[in-house]
Amino acid sequence: MANVAIPGSLPGSRTANRAWRALGTARRYPIFPVAILLLVLVFPAIFAEWVAPHDPVVGSLSGRLAPPFWVQAEGEGIFATPGGTTEHLLGTDKQGRDILSRIIYGARISLTVAAISILLAGTIGTTLGLMAGYFGGNFDHLVMRAVDICLSLPAILFALVLAVVLGPSFQTVIIVIVSIFWSRYARLVRGETLGIKSQDFVARARVAGASNFRIISRHVFPNVVNTIIVLATLEVGQVILLESTLSFLGAGLPRPTPAWGLMVADGRELLVTSWWLTVWPGTAILLSVLSMNLLGDWLRDRLDPKLRNV
Repeated sequence: MANVAIPGSLPGSRTANRAWRALGTARRYPIFPVAILLLVLVFPAIFAEWVAPHDPVVGSLSGRLAPPFWVQAEGEGIFATPGGTTEHLLGTDKQGRDILSRIIYGARISLTVAAISILLAGTIGTTLGLMAGYFGGNFDHLVMRAVDICLSLPAILFALVLAVVLGPSFQTVIIVIVSIFWSRYARLVRGETLGIKSQDFVARARVAGASNFRIISRHVFPNVVNTIIVLATLEVGQVILLESTLSFLGAGLPRPTPAWGLMVADGRELLVTSWWLTVWPGTAILLSVLSMNLLGDWLRDRLDPKLRNV
C-alpha cells in the first residue's frame, strides 16, 4: 500500500504552522497594531511641533518635486532628474513642501477630527439610544425613524451638498461625520437597552423607588459602556477614511491644510512621475485604519464575555 502524505508533514508545513500561530498570538496581543498606531497617528499628532522637520505649509519652488532621499539623480543636461536629499526624507510636493512634515501634521488633523466627531456622535447617539430603549413608545419610534433616515443617506452625496451650502471647512467635516455616525450608536445602544431593562436587577431598582434617571445612569449605562468603547474604537478608522475621502473630493478640509486626503488629491496627476506624492499619505491612511480596526477587534474579544471564553 502506497504511503499517503500527511498534511502536517508536507514540506513547508511547519513554517506555515508557525506563521499561523504567530498571527494568532498577534491577534490576541496586538502589540504590533498598537505600536503602528502610536507611531503613525498618536505620537506625531501630539508632538508635531518637535517631530516635524519643516513647516508643513511653507515650501520652496526651487526644491519642488524632490524624490525621497534614497532616489539617485538620473540623466544629464536638461533631461536630468534630481535626486533625493536627507533634508527631505520622503521628498517634496509641487510647492516644495516637505512630505514628511505634512504627513505628521496630517496625523494631528485626522486624530482631532476623529476625537471630536466620535465624542459628539457617541454622546448624541448613546443618549437617544438609552432613552428610546428604556422608555419606548412614540419616542422610540421617532428616534428609530430618524436613525433609518440617517443610515439611508449616502454619506458622500450628503457631504457634497453640505460643502456647497456651508463651504469646505473643518466644521463641515465634523457636521457630516456626526450626522452620519450618531445613528449607529443610537441603534446599537437601543438594542442593548431593550435587553437590559428586562433584567431582574432593573426591576428591583424600580420597586425600590429609584428614578428613571438613576436606573439609566447607574444600572443600564454601565452595562453598555463596553459596547460603546468597542464601537468607538472601530469607528476611528472609518472616520479617518471618510475625512480623507471628503478632503480628496474637495468637500472636506480646504487647502493648504496638510490633510492626508488633500495630499493624495494633489499628487494624483503626477502618480507616474512623482509617485511619492500619493504613496506616503496613502500608506499613512492604510496603517492608521488597519491598526485601529485590529485594535477594535481585539477589544471586542476582550470585553465581550462570550467571545472571551472562545
